[in-house]
Amino acid sequence: MTDRSAHTVSATVADRLAHPDGAPAAATAANRQHLAFGPTGIALLHIERAAAGLAPWQRAQDWLVAATRKPFTSGPDSHPFYGAPALAHALACAADHLPGSYRRGLDLLDRQVTADARRRLDAAHRRIDAGQLPALAEFDALRGLAGYGAYLLRRDPDGPVTLAVLDYCVRLTEPITHDDELLPGWWAPTGPSGRPDDRFPGGHANHGMAHGIGAVLALLALSARRGTTVTGHHQAMRTILAWLEQWKTTTGRGGAWPYWITRDELRASRLAPAAPRRPSWCYGTAGLARAQQLAALALGDTNLRVDAEAALLNALTDPAQLRATSDSGLCHGFSGLMHLTARTAADAAPAAASQLRATIPALLTVLLPPGVSPEDTVTRLLEDDAGAGLLDGAAGTALGLLSADSAKPPRTAWDACLLIA
Repeated sequence: MTDRSAHTVSATVADRLAHPDGAPAAATAANRQHLAFGPTGIALLHIERAAAGLAPWQRAQDWLVAATRKPFTSGPDSHPFYGAPALAHALACAADHLPGSYRRGLDLLDRQVTADARRRLDAAHRRIDAGQLPALAEFDALRGLAGYGAYLLRRDPDGPVTLAVLDYCVRLTEPITHDDELLPGWWAPTGPSGRPDDRFPGGHANHGMAHGIGAVLALLALSARRGTTVTGHHQAMRTILAWLEQWKTTTGRGGAWPYWITRDELRASRLAPAAPRRPSWCYGTAGLARAQQLAALALGDTNLRVDAEAALLNALTDPAQLRATSDSGLCHGFSGLMHLTARTAADAAPAAASQLRATIPALLTVLLPPGVSPEDTVTRLLEDDAGAGLLDGAAGTALGLLSADSAKPPRTAWDACLLIA
């Protein structure tokens, strides 16, 4: 499968989603406020293509208008992927390339996001002061302070609330004693769903980029690379890295990481046997490898950088891990792997960069099987249960395919919400 086919499929998805009136209802009305599933996520595809000169800005505008026909939720019921913060991300991506556009709306949204982040920070520090364990939604990328930090780092990198989020991230890495056991500060008392789960007695430590400590590591690394740091910043990264090193396994030519650690595994100091898992963005080795590469670049740690890049390369060439990957989307599918690979290769040492980019054609072949026309592929993507949206659906797949089509980074910051750049 060629890069030209990737470009064709990406463009065809965008054409099929050119206007909200012709899109699946789930992408418009039912999920209007969701960045993951709704019009703001689809707008990101059109914003990226317009910024690259591949399509008119009117398409992006039409999707943003569709999203804003009714007020957006803010306050406690919103989060980085739902409500006002989700809209803010999309508008900011467009405004970066249309100077002066959306200024009034973005100013209002920035104030709201800042106020919401302050409220969440206050609650988080009260929780820590009380010696309680955190909910995943307190700190994760999709619902929590890591996600707020990703937005604030772009909009106000040296602002007081941005620094306060980073201070919180540092504090989150301090150990906590609970039930007479010393636990990492990000240990959640629930299962990965955020609800009590009999399969996770005593809770778990979540490693994911979507819902775990991987996102916090990535935020600390991205901010440090920009020169925005707080007291204890580098030590906090080292604390997370040491934890991940403790639980790393060796497979093939590189490391791999479990999705999480249970209380029984912590007490036994060893992992329970498990089948190979998909190396995705949301959970698994691919997202964590990128987070650790970013940390290595921020810390100037060459050995860590080599290990992180080797781990991703191994995941991309390990048949057992790839067999566990079965869908197309950004979150845990092949387009997400391609985009992570392109982002990691752009920052990798030359030899590793070449090896990483050499894996993309094979990933493309799985996503776009030979003998299947681009039109049929797009129809399959849009008719799939995953829908048309950003994280699991066709719009996100089309954005991932743009990475396969070019060695250049995205023109916009659409993927900042994933904390990989």
